[in-house]
Amino acid sequence: MRVAVEPLAPRSEPGLSLAPQPRLTLISGPAGGGKSRWAEHLASLSGRSVVYLATGPLLPLDDSWQQRLERHRRRRPPDWQCLEVQGQLAQELLLLDDAQIALVDSLGTWAAAWLEEPPEVWEQVCGELLAAITASAAPLLLVCEEVSWGVVPATLAGGRFRDRLTKFQQAIARHCDRSWLVLQGRALDLHALGLAVPADP
Repeated sequence: MRVAVEPLAPRSEPGLSLAPQPRLTLISGPAGGGKSRWAEHLASLSGRSVVYLATGPLLPLDDSWQQRLERHRRRRPPDWQCLEVQGQLAQELLLLDDAQIALVDSLGTWAAAWLEEPPEVWEQVCGELLAAITASAAPLLLVCEEVSWGVVPATLAGGRFRDRLTKFQQAIARHCDRSWLVLQGRALDLHALGLAVPADP
């Protein structure tokens, strides 16, 4: 006996329905997992004027770094405004207006720009950036590296980078309306799938 089966409705892709636009979105993941591409995808769906804030160093003599930067540049639509801000991110966030959306790529390279500074300077710039993130008139897409899944770093600088970035990432995440974990080319909505870990007393 044959049974008539109704065709399945097309499955909606996560991230395609973003109304209202989340004010703060954190996109994290390991290197090569697709986090920058996912952030660019979300920016392109926003319907807003996109400001791309690149925080990495320029390193004009490093061929491999220049090739990586060029890959990122080729992916961006020509109408996006792109600014090379390196470590000076907080100031740029305060210049945005509510018709724009900013894509920050990434918090890891921003943190690396301040890596050699003493703890008191680091705490100050973190406070300034967090204040700018929460005060920005525009919605923000914040790309951040996941750096603590491997072995303990073998160098003092590596350990400092890991500890500073992971602590700052959690501080930002508490203010975010949406968080994505992107790995193996798949984006997972952490607010939909996960539960918040209680903060330290």
